[in-house]
Amino acid sequence: HAHIYDEAFNDDFRAIMNRAKNNRVRKIFIPNVDSETAPKLVELCKTEEGVYGMMGIHPCSIKENYKEELANAKAWLDKEKFVAVGEIGLDLYWDKNFYNEQVEALKIQFQWSLEYDLPVAIHCRDAFDQIMEVITLPEFKNVRGIFHCFSGNAEQAKRLVDLGYYLGIGGVVTFKNGGLDKALADIPLENMVLETDAPYLAPVPFRGKRNEPSYILNVAEKLAEIKGVDIATVANITSANSHKIFGV
Repeated sequence: HAHIYDEAFNDDFRAIMNRAKNNRVRKIFIPNVDSETAPKLVELCKTEEGVYGMMGIHPCSIKENYKEELANAKAWLDKEKFVAVGEIGLDLYWDKNFYNEQVEALKIQFQWSLEYDLPVAIHCRDAFDQIMEVITLPEFKNVRGIFHCFSGNAEQAKRLVDLGYYLGIGGVVTFKNGGLDKALADIPLENMVLETDAPYLAPVPFRGKRNEPSYILNVAEKLAEIKGVDIATVANITSANSHKIFGV
């Protein structure tokens, strides 16, 4: 999960892709944000080897014109091939003014997941209880996918895994006082995937700087340390999980 179309990579795109390849990153799944990012995302999926697209509207892009944004994403889903509906969810950190619209948009995009038989990539910030209300609705019991950038506690991790969701583990797991190591103590690797969310949330020792896909190695190393296994075990299990979810 990386936003490689972001302008943060404009000056050295080829270099960051080469660094990712050198760190054995074979697949990058790129989530859509809104109608502005969609064309570039689709283009990258066609021109870059191992790059796969998700289509959806990020909760922070759900504003007054959210119906237009949803219509645009739906049109893309109808004409191009994607591996997931994402990045979708709820975000009450930046703006609570469009909460009801965020919930409506999330439900609509969950319906797309069922309609197109695609997994979801869920964004959740300061909204865990609210998002659980949607996830646990009977009509969405067959929705599957990834709880992206998981940074919750042990109880929340268990609830999601019990519902069949995978936890997306990124740079936060390397943060000294993040607490994610404790939250994941009893969660098997079979319920996790690795991600970066580049250019955001860079892992230690790059924290505070621009993140990039090659830094997934730092996430894998930390997870190996937490689980008491070697990095190859982490890589193999989480890659297999990714294949199960996305089918590629």
